[in-house]
Order: sequence, then C-alpha cells, then structure tokens
Amino acid sequence: MLRRSRHRQERGSRFRKSSPVKVFLYGTLKRGHRLHYAMEAQRFVSEAHTEPRYRLISLGTYPGMVESVDGFSIEGEIWEVDEACLHELDMIEAVAEGEYARAQVLLVPPHNDEPVEGYLYLGDITGLGDCGSRW
Repeated sequence: MLRRSRHRQERGSRFRKSSPVKVFLYGTLKRGHRLHYAMEAQRFVSEAHTEPRYRLISLGTYPGMVESVDGFSIEGEIWEVDEACLHELDMIEAVAEGEYARAQVLLVPPHNDEPVEGYLYLGDITGLGDCGSRW
C-alpha cells in the first residue's frame, strides 16, 4: 500500500517543488490581455521597466522583444511563477521551436538587483513594425 501511494504521488506531481522564478511579461500574457489566463495561479509582483536595451516589434497579434543598442525602456509586469507555469510559458512562447529564448532581462530601479527572466524574440525582424515602449 505504501509503495502504491508513493507511485501515485510521483505520477501526480510532474514538476518538483522549487523556488518561484521571476518573469518579465510585456505582451499578451499581461493582465487584461488575451493569454493572461496562463498566469491565473501565479503571483503578480509589480509593474516594471527594462533598461533601455530592448525594442518591441509587432508580430501581428503579439509583440516580440529584441535586444537593441538604440532600445527603449519597455513597460511590463514582473510575475513569480512556479515550475509548471514556466514550462507552460515556454510552450506558449515556442522556446523549443526557436521562436523565443528565455533569458535574463535587465530592469531599472527598484528592480535592477532582482534576477528576472523574459522572452526574447529570435526571428528576423526586417520590415516589421516597432511598437515603442509598450504593447
């Protein structure tokens, strides 16, 4: 009986408990946007701005953030997410397919000392529109 319970617990818990990861959201995952449902069980931390090293590019119905030497301070939100949500976000952002990469994002004070990850667009941006500092 104990053996069966242990097996059931392992099967039911696909992800091990770990510390939450802080993620910077700048587009359709933010509050009030169409993919925000993925954030329902997570914790909103704060609104935040990046250092002026990024640009938001319009990819049609969603933005992509890219690094840029002539960038803007992008407006977004910091969220604490668990490992299961991080996995779901990686799937939404097509990380395995190479559309986005999850990487450290540099923020301005008061969040500049916090390790925060965000999704950077990896595709060709030639001819795509610039969204300015917010989506």
